[in-house]
Amino acid sequence: MPQNEHIELFQKRYGKRLDHDEKLRKKEARSVHKKAQYAKKALGLKGKLHAQKRYKEKVQLKKTLAMHAESDGKRKADKEPEKGAIPAYLLDREQAVRSKILSNTVKQKRKEKAGKWEVPLPKVRPISEEEVFKVLRTGKRKRKQWKRMITKATFVGQAFTRKPPKYERFIRPTGLRFTKAHVTHPELKTTFCLEIIGVKKNPNGQMMTQLGVMTKGTVIEVNVSELGLVTPGGKVVWGKYAQVTNNPENDGCINAVLLV
Repeated sequence: MPQNEHIELFQKRYGKRLDHDEKLRKKEARSVHKKAQYAKKALGLKGKLHAQKRYKEKVQLKKTLAMHAESDGKRKADKEPEKGAIPAYLLDREQAVRSKILSNTVKQKRKEKAGKWEVPLPKVRPISEEEVFKVLRTGKRKRKQWKRMITKATFVGQAFTRKPPKYERFIRPTGLRFTKAHVTHPELKTTFCLEIIGVKKNPNGQMMTQLGVMTKGTVIEVNVSELGLVTPGGKVVWGKYAQVTNNPENDGCINAVLLV
């Protein structure tokens, strides 16, 4: 027998303590608090590794739960078969019911609400705040450092008015403001120059989204009324989402792919 299995050998010979199962249960119940405590204290590389490990565990758990959840497809009817003869042409048919059927438009709306889309660029390089915001020194002796200048492409609405320079914390240079984007339709294989309505989601954080910063991988909303797209109900589609595929601050223009 291997040297490290002495506990198993002891248990085979003499059995377990009477409160063994109860102790295990309590230990498992406490483990959640211990993990949380460790996560709070872990700093630096240890903290990063622990966060990665926990993230993988949560993803696996969600996948398992999704597998066990009731599927949206067909399932056999639970009712008992009716007594009596069934016609020959019905013998090979399964009595099935459709469960939880949602139309495509409703599904699309739900996805948009959750902020989840199937995008051309699912992973992008994270950008640090130091790269996006340049520190501006102000004051008579240039000692104040609370102002920031955005070094990436930004979008501001038509009705945008700058705050007085004395109170403006985030400065968006006019040369890096964009109002139009070159959007490619993936099915038509054609590119259109469309007006930007707003920035829906920047993968680098909520603050970037609120400031209207557009980096590679950002989901923007564009005006597609010129394309003549219509909904199943016959209404004209006005706005649609597109993902930025280039680095606008380097190219001087915004290239994006329409999410259809």
